[in-house]
Amino acid sequence: MAQTAAPPLLPVFRSRLQGELLALVLGAPAAEWTAEELSQRTRHPRHTVANELRRLEEAGVFAARMIGRSKLTRANADNPYYEPLSRLALMSFGPPQVIREELGAIDGIEELFIFGSWAARYAGKQGPAPNDVDVLIIGAPDRDEVYEAARRAQDRLGREVNTTIRKAEQWHGAQDGFARQLRSSPLVQIPLQASDR
Repeated sequence: MAQTAAPPLLPVFRSRLQGELLALVLGAPAAEWTAEELSQRTRHPRHTVANELRRLEEAGVFAARMIGRSKLTRANADNPYYEPLSRLALMSFGPPQVIREELGAIDGIEELFIFGSWAARYAGKQGPAPNDVDVLIIGAPDRDEVYEAARRAQDRLGREVNTTIRKAEQWHGAQDGFARQLRSSPLVQIPLQASDR
């Protein structure tokens, strides 16, 4: 089996998948997940996700139960590492989940992206830990709603969340320096219609 590199977002985690699973499961402690659901959310093969879930269950970080033939995984809130590990995973790998939950349902948003240093580390580019999360909003949402949602996301993530709003006609085909720089840099698209917990 090939060894995967430690993710630049927080190299203490073994892989980006591990960080994403920790952020998803620990970030929603009341939720139960199947390996298939987590595979869809992380966009990793089901067998790879199942192997990682097994390791995290063996470590006591996750708990599992069977219902019929379905195995449901959840956070093990009784583990003494639950609180600090949950916070660490959410800060480092949680921005897509938190941004989707806080901004994804706002009327008028057509597309949603994370850019900047967080997106670069997520894409595997080395560099210092990101201090903030930069969000590009395409559409014409209510600005007050956006700023309130960004404040909630900032409280949850423990880091500043900066939003930039561009109308679709301003973004598509734009040739200004900002648009060119963003298009040549990592962009993490946040799905608006994903089923959330």
